[in-house]
Amino acid sequence: MRLERTPLGYLRLIDDAGITHEPVHAVRAFPVHAPDKDVALVTADGAEKAWISALGNLAPNERNLIEQDLQEREFLPVIERIVSVSSFVTPSIWTVETNRGTCRFSLRGEEDIRRLGNAVLLILDSYGVHYLIREPGKLDRASRRLLDRFL
Repeated sequence: MRLERTPLGYLRLIDDAGITHEPVHAVRAFPVHAPDKDVALVTADGAEKAWISALGNLAPNERNLIEQDLQEREFLPVIERIVSVSSFVTPSIWTVETNRGTCRFSLRGEEDIRRLGNAVLLILDSYGVHYLIREPGKLDRASRRLLDRFL
C-alpha cells in the first residue's frame, strides 16, 4: 500500500492491487489504551480499505501522514494540571491546563468522571467534550487533592 496527500489535502490510498481510494481517513480502534496500534483507513462512507496493526511498522512518511490525519480528526485534550474547581458539589466549573492549553469546563456530576482501567480517567464536560487524565497519581499534589474530592 502507498499513501499520499492530494493537492486538496486529503489522503489518497493506493492499495496492493493498484486501486486508488480517495479520500481516506485514519481511525483508531483503541484511541485511549493503544493509540499507536490498530488503525483503519476508511473511505467517507465508512468502508475499511486498509488495516494497520502498528504505526511503528510503517515508513516514516506514511506514518507522518496518518498521524497528521488523526490529529486533524481527533480532539481529546489531556489534562496535565487542575488549576481550580468552583465548588466541590456538582455542577462545578473546572479550570485545567491541558496539552492544548488552559481551558474551563463545566462538570455536571461525578458520574461524568469514568475510570478506564487503573491508570486512566475520562471526564465528560457539559458540552460533550471528553478530557483524558493519564495516570492521575502522577498529577501534582494540588491537582490530586482536587480530583480526589470527586472520585
